Amino acid sequence: MSKAEAAAGVGAAARQRTHRPVPGRFLRSELLLIFGRRRNLAGLAVLAAVPVIVAIAIKVVGPSSQGGPTFFAAVMGNGLFVALASLALELTLFLPLAVSAIAGDTIAGEANQGTLRYLLTVPVGRTRLLLVKLAAVVVFAFAATLLVAVAGAIAGCALFGGGPMTLLSGVQVSFVAGALRVLAAVAYLALSLSALGAVGLFVSTLTEQPIGATVAVLVFDLMCQVLDQIPQLDWLHPWLLTHWWLSFGDLLRDPIAWHGIGRGLALAAGYTAVAWLAAWARFAGKDVTS
Repeated sequence: MSKAEAAAGVGAAARQRTHRPVPGRFLRSELLLIFGRRRNLAGLAVLAAVPVIVAIAIKVVGPSSQGGPTFFAAVMGNGLFVALASLALELTLFLPLAVSAIAGDTIAGEANQGTLRYLLTVPVGRTRLLLVKLAAVVVFAFAATLLVAVAGAIAGCALFGGGPMTLLSGVQVSFVAGALRVLAAVAYLALSLSALGAVGLFVSTLTEQPIGATVAVLVFDLMCQVLDQIPQLDWLHPWLLTHWWLSFGDLLRDPIAWHGIGRGLALAAGYTAVAWLAAWARFAGKDVTS
């Protein structure tokens, strides 16, 4: 090898190291993209508005025992229950829709805009790309779930007050202890929704149309909810992604009923692992032309 060729090789390697993304910068860039889009901010605003509407409706009309694990009936006693009631309400559509929209846009959105091929030449390995995309979806799931809970807690405490919290089992705990249990419910639901986001990541590798991916993931979520209501399929219910979501109500008991929580976390971890591996198997050998 001549000196000129060696110098050229060293220069190319240096340029590659220069353009290689700094660890963490890629994820920050992805998060800025997600939380900087107006449509995503509008969606988060809708998520935050629902708890406020729920609190005002209960204040004006009165509580109801329907719509979740008795959270609505307990709202009058402590405003923190507005956060829990809102989470139970939004789990039926709004939160899954928000996560599905973000997850469906992860790969399909890049392909649709023609930026996926450029992104892979930065260089960014495909495995790393999928890991960062999944991490961004998980962060969004936590942010969306926490936003609903915080908006509900603020609106609830403003209209119904705070103070000691009477759990669903009848045991009374301090306001701080009650708030910590609400945060635990947020973490549980965020992890559960992250599994749906992992499914969306896989679906996003199958198409270049982010809207199509979003609809497919949302249909999957609704299908799980519908199948969970059919008694003849009770053997299937424990394996449906959405089956254990409402088990977050067990965190509001004393002692905490860990069976449903544990099953839900294990199922979410299983769905996440299988979906990410399926996305990797699909994306690793996929020809990227856009």
